[in-house]
Amino acid sequence: MSAVTDPEEQYRLITKNLQEVLNGQIIKDVLEKKERHLKIYWGTAPTGKPHCGYFVPMIKLAHFLKAGCEVTVLLADLHAFLDNMKASLEVVNYRAKYYELVVKSILTSIGVPIDKLKFVVGSSYQTREDYVMDLFRMSNIVGQNDAKRAGADVVKQVSNPLLSGLIYPLMQALDEQYLDVDAQFGGVDQRKIFVLAEENLPSLGYKKRGHLMNPMVPGLGQGGKMSASDPNSKIDVVETTKNIQKKISSAYCAPGDVTDNGLLSFTQFVIQPIQELKNGKEGYFNFHIKRPEQYGGPIQFNSFEDMKNAFANNELSPIDLKAGVASYIDDLLAPIRADYELNKEFQEAAEKGYPVAQPKQKVKKVKNKGTRYPGGAAAATPVSLDSVEAVDAAATKLQSTTLEESK
Repeated sequence: MSAVTDPEEQYRLITKNLQEVLNGQIIKDVLEKKERHLKIYWGTAPTGKPHCGYFVPMIKLAHFLKAGCEVTVLLADLHAFLDNMKASLEVVNYRAKYYELVVKSILTSIGVPIDKLKFVVGSSYQTREDYVMDLFRMSNIVGQNDAKRAGADVVKQVSNPLLSGLIYPLMQALDEQYLDVDAQFGGVDQRKIFVLAEENLPSLGYKKRGHLMNPMVPGLGQGGKMSASDPNSKIDVVETTKNIQKKISSAYCAPGDVTDNGLLSFTQFVIQPIQELKNGKEGYFNFHIKRPEQYGGPIQFNSFEDMKNAFANNELSPIDLKAGVASYIDDLLAPIRADYELNKEFQEAAEKGYPVAQPKQKVKKVKNKGTRYPGGAAAATPVSLDSVEAVDAAATKLQSTTLEESK
């Protein structure tokens, strides 16, 4: 993958397929001066298991590397701990390792060299005295409502919010300074945090950064994004072929609907860009659907727009689209599954980072049936001879008393 050196071409590649760019001029200035490489970071909080939607940011990391950027991946372990997920720091540490191995495996599987990729664990610097002091300083200028609004699309929302949800966006803003970058990259759901950083970092004496946002890949259901915390909306990166086919088969895919269609979006933002990377050709697209001759034979598309239009005009059925996408996803995940099966560290990180909860066994309550049932008398506690004599004496005394009173 040869690096691009022309500033205009670099900027075009850096911003390709993004939904929005904030402060793009900051990025252009660094590229045009050619004094050093542009520095970008992408952060991910290791919470739920990564899904195939992670191919979207991985493709952008590939674009950044090709544009000659210095790219840092922040494994935000403390952010994950603060995100109301109720996971211990020990578990989060294993999840961070799992995320790192997933990122490396995905990039390697699509032919992206990872030797220039830098991984940083958040807790390696976020507990330092200078960082904590800056966190206090920022908490002194950011209001509660602003912090809550900034994290609304990212932090897990609950009926009784914790203070950790207010700290989360402040830390993400500070990370730009402590990772010494020119721009931060993330999903469009991070926009409010990016704006918080732009508005408040200068008050601490730090510079503004550029912000790059990719679109969110719709989930498999109707509406909503593909989420690591919602198993029904996603396909894990080590999902089996059988499960892929099952989930895609049940995915929402209304005939002719091209606006709320996660399968078409995945094709546009994952399958086509990966084909472009692997073939080195802008606009390259080769989508083949295997279909039996009795149902019309195989289908071939050499343009995503042609495929999208065919679906909109009901020339491509949901069944055929699902079959094609399931096949391509399975091909994408095959090398990652193989990597996982051969890597003991990968497996350990998954097992200890996402332990399977053991179902509680119901303890059968023994019903006390008393002694008046077959076999009950035999199980009754034997009565001693002394006890029998005492009862007889009491009965005789009671009888004598009754006779005296009746005279």
